[in-house]
Amino acid sequence: MAEPSGASRDPEAVSRFVEHFAAQLVEAGMQRMPARVFGALLASDAGALTSAELGEQLQISPAAVSGAVRYLSQVHMVSREREPGSRRERYRVHGDQWYEALTNREAVIKRWEDALRDGVTGLGADTPAGRRLEETLAFFEFVEKEVEAMMGRWRVHREERFGRE
Repeated sequence: MAEPSGASRDPEAVSRFVEHFAAQLVEAGMQRMPARVFGALLASDAGALTSAELGEQLQISPAAVSGAVRYLSQVHMVSREREPGSRRERYRVHGDQWYEALTNREAVIKRWEDALRDGVTGLGADTPAGRRLEETLAFFEFVEKEVEAMMGRWRVHREERFGRE
């Protein structure tokens, strides 16, 4: 699938961006292959590529693409879709992928909070470990409320800047 943009693209510039951005994601803790696949999807004008296109662009095996996409799907950074009239899948990155990835972390934070509450109860709120767990719990409760408020402000800002989709 060729990029739909009328503008010509410099494949070297695209490759440099993909590898540089992927390196930043790896530095932040993401595995290398998912970072490269995400960078390639992000740099694609269509925002979607097939497994074969990703493999060709990144010079990686179908298995590497599959593993990377599986991880990226699990963390809500890409979605799978069928090509119309085909059995082939395309992998898509959305404009709101950061929003989705961050807000989907809420369930993880809630599980951490539950575990910390149990820990405070089990260890005793008056013990040094219990107080440490209670402070950690308070931190995650604070972060959860701040992220929720920030996401609301982001939706307003995004609409003002980019319009409704």
